[in-house]
Amino acid sequence: MAVTVGIFAIVTTEILPIGLLNPIAGDFGLAAGTAGWTMTVPGFVAAVAAPVVTVGTGRFDRRTMLAVLMLLLAAAGFLAAAAPTFAVLLAARFLVGLVIGGFWSIGSGLAPRLVGPAAAGRATSVIFAAVPLGSVLGVPLGTLVGQLAGWRTAFLLVGLLSVGTAAALWLVTPPLPATEVTRATVLKGLLGKSGVRSGLVVTVLVVLAHFATYTYVTPLLRDVVRLEVLSGYLLVYGAAGIAGTFLAGANRLNFTTAAILIAFATVLLPHAGPIGALLLLVVWGVGYGAVPVCSQTWFARAAPDTPEAATVVFTASFQATLSLGALAGGFVVDAVSVPAVMVAGAVVALAAAAVVTGVRSKEEVR
Repeated sequence: MAVTVGIFAIVTTEILPIGLLNPIAGDFGLAAGTAGWTMTVPGFVAAVAAPVVTVGTGRFDRRTMLAVLMLLLAAAGFLAAAAPTFAVLLAARFLVGLVIGGFWSIGSGLAPRLVGPAAAGRATSVIFAAVPLGSVLGVPLGTLVGQLAGWRTAFLLVGLLSVGTAAALWLVTPPLPATEVTRATVLKGLLGKSGVRSGLVVTVLVVLAHFATYTYVTPLLRDVVRLEVLSGYLLVYGAAGIAGTFLAGANRLNFTTAAILIAFATVLLPHAGPIGALLLLVVWGVGYGAVPVCSQTWFARAAPDTPEAATVVFTASFQATLSLGALAGGFVVDAVSVPAVMVAGAVVALAAAAVVTGVRSKEEVR
């Protein structure tokens, strides 16, 4: 459970700017696309940090590493809260990227060690439930705090949460000495497996489609759908995401269906009214909630003998594409419009569904 709380704190910190994009941009006098760099920087850093931190700390106790990383996340939250310039805020987001790369790579693959192989699938679902839970509670509450007390207070609170999580990890989680030393040669060998390469392509496409669009969902709902109160809608989205996570963990929702649901929701959302937007956010939440579990499971099945290394590949690909999606989406938003990026995201999501269908027809990986 402490690992789940850690993932929740990380996800909340990482995507917190989505709900605070407008006040951050206003405070520093930036365009929304430029403020979106607060999403782009952590992902790119995490993509590099995932293999570097995991390989560099391969012989250290995993509990110790997780606790240290949470303290670093707390420092990032406090620095963001006090940032006098946008450059300092981006420096804080750089630290967030280091934590994401290390914690996800180490923590998200610990389920078999914590509960045993028989319950690993459901335990993985519990760990990854923190991803939509960060949307369900983190982003809406962060948005609410930002509206009531300013965006800096929201970052201060996630810093305090991270301190508490570090203490819980140290006190509750048993010692976890390294059992699998992940080396660079192991990571290189993974890329030679067809199942891993296919998983990379699918993960890149789905995550690109999601974050190119979801990063700018607040401007969409406010300026296009014309909603005044957004926190309730984001809560509904997050609740649907939790459902999608557990459906994927129970093998009731697969990658193809998830990608199609994301495409369906994003292409129609700009044309929806208040009720339609709510329903489409449910569809979107269910679809994306399944993605981390489907992706992690895909890599684990493609490389069953090296679970931590497989998690590194998952984390690096996921985070790099998160940043690329936020960056590409920002370019489209600034150059064209928010509705245009929704259409582009839907096209990419459908491409992901097509790739999964092709892979399954070859019976490489389920």
